[in-house]
Amino acid sequence: MAAKFVKISPQDIRDNPFKAIGDEWMLVTAGSLGSYNTMTASWGGLGVLWGKNIAFCVIRPTRYTYEFMEKADTFTLCFFDGKYKKALSFCGTHSGRDYDKARETGLTAAETENGSVYFNEARLVLECKKLYYDDINPRNFVDPEIDSHYPDKDYHRMYVGEIINVLKKADDTE
Repeated sequence: MAAKFVKISPQDIRDNPFKAIGDEWMLVTAGSLGSYNTMTASWGGLGVLWGKNIAFCVIRPTRYTYEFMEKADTFTLCFFDGKYKKALSFCGTHSGRDYDKARETGLTAAETENGSVYFNEARLVLECKKLYYDDINPRNFVDPEIDSHYPDKDYHRMYVGEIINVLKKADDTE
């Protein structure tokens, strides 16, 4: 049975983005229901850019999800209750090249009206249309400590997406 979601405005999101992204994590997903990949992320953000409500995420080119992000016009960011932390941990430490992450974790993939993949177990889904990407350039690090996050020199690609839909779990009363 599909979970019931309601559409809300980005301005009605009540989550603290520092907690939701940095502490609780999110799944970044790209592709179609027939061929997608998802990965756990704890880096990213929400805001306003170019007069649009946006979300950004970063993905290393070595990650399988990178291939899907490169091909897709849209992506989703899914946020979950704490009981899914083990599933998110699995999705962050195992490659979709080797595992069917949904089957391994019990998550149920679904598709938005625009064809973006999200998970029925999420409490909040941001569907984003890609607007821009750029590769992190170490020459631009003002704080040299940042480079310590890249011992393999596998610098992230940053994706900025316009938030085109926000889906909130219908039974979430926050």
